Amino acid sequence: MSTREQILGRIRRALADVPRDEAPGGGPDGPGYLRVHGERDPGQSADLLAENLADYRAVVHRTTAAELPLRLAALLAARGARSVVVPAGLPGGWLAEAKDVEQVADTAELTAYALDAVDSVVTGCAVAIAETGTIVLDAGPDQGRRRITLVPDHHVVVVRVPEQVVDSVPQALERLDPARPLTWISGPSATSDIELDRVEGVHGPRTLEVVLVTQ
Repeated sequence: MSTREQILGRIRRALADVPRDEAPGGGPDGPGYLRVHGERDPGQSADLLAENLADYRAVVHRTTAAELPLRLAALLAARGARSVVVPAGLPGGWLAEAKDVEQVADTAELTAYALDAVDSVVTGCAVAIAETGTIVLDAGPDQGRRRITLVPDHHVVVVRVPEQVVDSVPQALERLDPARPLTWISGPSATSDIELDRVEGVHGPRTLEVVLVTQ
């Protein structure tokens, strides 16, 4: 029996109990997964997001829109950053107080080698998922190219609360365009070897700081 005949035989056996007149899509709707687990108000969703981000070893900060420039400047100073990558669409006022830090524009000429010499990157996000502690980037104007969030060791992400926070992955998918380059981030980049020794920064930033901003 050829490989082709084996595969077709398995398909026939799998379909043996399907009525011949059943059209594609005419079967059960699925296992009935919950769209969201529990009911929360916006404040509770933000709290859950912060808790799960911390579980993934992200550093979480809370501030107001008015205080954001000072907070970002303080985070960069605490890191000892001398340079920071700035996406083209990052709101101009966000880094207004980071006067002693060189702001490097995200351009096509900014190679991975050049990015490796930059200390930090500051971006916005597309959406943040409370139940999983996940930040999603979609290369929007305030996020820039995927490359700039993978090479520098220090990534600061600004999340606007409550408008950018959702409870669940299904809710996030409703907001995202699958044709865009999506990056899903749950904590700093990390991996473990066979001895379960955790190593951070292998394929992304060693330090992820998330700033939750309310009005």
